[in-house]
Amino acid sequence: MTGVQDHEAVSIYPLDQKQIDSLLTHAGECALNWTTKDGWPVGVIHSFVWNRGRIWATVGGHRHRISALRRDPRCSVVVSAAVAPRSGVAGAITIKGRAIVHEDRETKDWFYAALARKANPTDPAAAKAFEQRLDSPLRVIVEVVPVKWITFDAAKFGADTAGTLPADQKGPPLSSDAERLPRELKKRGIS
Repeated sequence: MTGVQDHEAVSIYPLDQKQIDSLLTHAGECALNWTTKDGWPVGVIHSFVWNRGRIWATVGGHRHRISALRRDPRCSVVVSAAVAPRSGVAGAITIKGRAIVHEDRETKDWFYAALARKANPTDPAAAKAFEQRLDSPLRVIVEVVPVKWITFDAAKFGADTAGTLPADQKGPPLSSDAERLPRELKKRGIS
């Protein structure tokens, strides 16, 4: 069996803020995850807008996820760079956050327009038609306020694996690598 390598502590490959903004601005969709009343984790793919440091998505107010998020606003959002080729980022982002459900006209007006433009960046007529289609009295907006970030820069990981990543480009390990990894190695008898 081979030994554990430094790069197995993957939390040391964080994305920087510029990469986070680029990935979240260009990604076409995310997985929004919540917990059901009986404790099951569930997620659904959503189109979204990254605005004011928050994730914004829309759904019919009658959906189970809205009841769940109103009951327990703790949620997560996962975004892969695979859905954002124009971002120039390789990797992924997980956001642990708290959801706020909006039904006010002001939020709906700016959000529907922003989502419609994102979905139709070169076709203003299609964007306007989509914006009008979104505007339903049943629809609500979910705002996810980040509480914790878990990011992964696959390019840094690749460079480190190849031995070409300067040490100053690594980030500090998160608790999973700083605390849990050593305990797991000890438990398994790996030095």
